Amino acid sequence: MSTSTVEALRTEIQTCGYFPELVEDSVLLSVADEEIVDFVVHHEPTFSHDQVHRHVTILVLTPTRLIIGHTDDHPSEGDGHSQAATSTEAVPLRSVDTVTVTRVLADPAQYQRTGVVEAWLTVNWGSLRRLDLEPATCADPSCEADHGFSGTLVGDDLVVRMSTAADDKAHVDRLVSFGTRLQRATS
Repeated sequence: MSTSTVEALRTEIQTCGYFPELVEDSVLLSVADEEIVDFVVHHEPTFSHDQVHRHVTILVLTPTRLIIGHTDDHPSEGDGHSQAATSTEAVPLRSVDTVTVTRVLADPAQYQRTGVVEAWLTVNWGSLRRLDLEPATCADPSCEADHGFSGTLVGDDLVVRMSTAADDKAHVDRLVSFGTRLQRATS
């Protein structure tokens, strides 16, 4: 594992300020002795009434796997101490079905690669599926028959969204770069 890459990952995690030792330990346990090829750190606080809930997602690309780490606030047992839940998933690169990088540009008529203001990374490997069902119908408006259901089965494993307004340009560019590197590694 390259010391400079691990140090860069540590710095990004420290910058988030959300239980950095816990987040780092969780991710590096899963990485083990593999080389870190690339990574993305996404800190996503949400606000609910008078509370802030924090969530950190870490994506690490190794030569053989995609490591996904999540650390979230966790409800306490009433003792007043904060709690966090952390989990990691290791996905073999050969198992990744699709990697989609979506870029939103502010002024597409004046296209410049540097004009990306928002990016989405969607990765599917068949771990989670969402089934959207609705009653099936036919073209006959007077038909009263039961046509069952129709629906779609959608892969819904991972979506990470970053914007220049919320995350800054450097993080958006990093997500695009990571996504394109992951596309090459899995195609």
